[in-house]
Amino acid sequence: MEKYKVLFVCLGNICRSPSAEAVMKKLVADAGLEREVEVDSAGLIAYHEGEQADARMRAHAARRGYRLDSISRPVRYADFERFDLIIGMDVRNVEQLRQMAPDVATSEKVHAMMEYSRNKLYDYVPDPYYGGASGFELVLDLLEDACAGLLERIKQERLVLADKPSLT
Repeated sequence: MEKYKVLFVCLGNICRSPSAEAVMKKLVADAGLEREVEVDSAGLIAYHEGEQADARMRAHAARRGYRLDSISRPVRYADFERFDLIIGMDVRNVEQLRQMAPDVATSEKVHAMMEYSRNKLYDYVPDPYYGGASGFELVLDLLEDACAGLLERIKQERLVLADKPSLT
């Protein structure tokens, strides 16, 4: 079975999506699934291309044991073919991703991060960029919850696929 590939997307790829990438990578590693699940992040704009994640976001994440080491890049059309799941952090991200998708099949890969939330307190991940420390902490709280829910969903889907008889 090929790796299941997940792409997290926010506006600039310097706060929410690299945090989601780091949280998910840690969960995947803790579950021993690095060979089965691949994680990346990107932004809808290229303004921050080549930059590290926001220093404030990196500091808050580091306190929780997450390493935000990805470098910002914009979403590419090839991403719609390469990834099995493309997750936007808010409604605008999801709408833009669906508009960018080259066809209906690839637009169906686009979902909202909070679809995977287990506690359902928020329906989107707010952008902490212009806020204070509490905004960065909230983002991490939401991502820890939703990424755990996402990993459970991936594991369930992979089990179902593994149990299906081969057509060959």
